[in-house]
Amino acid sequence: MVSIQSGPERSGARRTEGALRLRRSLADAAAGVAPGEAGVSAEAARTERFRCVVYLCGAPNTDITGPREECTKHAEAFGWEITGVIEERVGLLPPQGRDGLRQAVECVRSGEAGAVLTAWRSMVSPVPQEYDDVAREIEKAGGFLELARVNGGTA
Repeated sequence: MVSIQSGPERSGARRTEGALRLRRSLADAAAGVAPGEAGVSAEAARTERFRCVVYLCGAPNTDITGPREECTKHAEAFGWEITGVIEERVGLLPPQGRDGLRQAVECVRSGEAGAVLTAWRSMVSPVPQEYDDVAREIEKAGGFLELARVNGGTA
């Protein structure tokens, strides 16, 4: 059955005028309408960008500027703010033995970041079970583990 009703009541949802204004303002902000234009509220203008922390790991003398650039481009493509970059030069130690990885997870736990962004799976661990354990730990902390490059790459 097709409804011919229009307006906010057609779905049965009853929203307050303030909630409707906020929804309109958020939609305008998402569409790129600047605050002050078309009545974008100050509340919508305060909406923060999603934040991530970049985690890079390599052998002691490896150059990880390429993976760092990939992570930066990945974050920019999604409009994410990078709150910090953690670089470790410890090689392929197990994840539980790496202070930098622990710091990255703590950034999620504290709310400083919503994701840990890394270039390749092997920068977390080349062992699938260890990688999955770290990903679960980040999810339990309230975030997720994101790869800038899905195919290829080793640390």
